[in-house]
Amino acid sequence: MMALALWFGYKWWNARRVMAMLPHLKSEGAILVDVRSEAEFAAGNAPGTCNIPLNVLSQRLGDIPTSAPVVLACASGTRSGMAKLLLKKNGYKQVYNIGTWRNFMA
Repeated sequence: MMALALWFGYKWWNARRVMAMLPHLKSEGAILVDVRSEAEFAAGNAPGTCNIPLNVLSQRLGDIPTSAPVVLACASGTRSGMAKLLLKKNGYKQVYNIGTWRNFMA
């Protein structure tokens, strides 16, 4: 139970950290990627974000430049955490998980 509480605490802390960095990341040309499904994205999304669902992200890596920071979001931060690992594994250096897509609008 303690490990679960620590995990959720880390996710909350990290999302807040990335939210604070967002203006700077945007000024550096950050790409804002929502990895939710197309249907979830259509139901609501943050301005300026692009939708690349997690299940097709590996086939669409060419759509995301490696030279710019990448900020990822989903519904809770879990899928975007998996997307972060995928991007890091594929050579992306500046990858951030902001958690829920609504954090882009905070």
